[in-house]
Amino acid sequence: MKKFLCILALALLMGYGLFEARRIIAGPLIVIEMPQEGSATSSMAVVIRGVARNIAFLTINDRPAFTDEEGRFFERVSAPPGYTVFTAQGKDRFGRSNKAYVHITILNFCVA
Repeated sequence: MKKFLCILALALLMGYGLFEARRIIAGPLIVIEMPQEGSATSSMAVVIRGVARNIAFLTINDRPAFTDEEGRFFERVSAPPGYTVFTAQGKDRFGRSNKAYVHITILNFCVA
């Protein structure tokens, strides 16, 4: 009985350790919430908003970006008219990386 309880305690301890390590094992997660994929805008100033989890470093179009305590990021970037791809890339402390993309169109209205 004593041997069974020791094995059970060890199994529970290992299970809890794996449960707590699940985010580290999973690696970085990045979700771009805004703008929506395939959207179009006439403004050249675009707000990129989303969530990044399990990251140590975040970039948006190769420029450093920052997150709050919940992992949310909010960056205002300017884009040229036409088809544009924004890339958010995050790296964790082990060097693993993940990317999220959003494709939008910046409309160029010429007023004469």
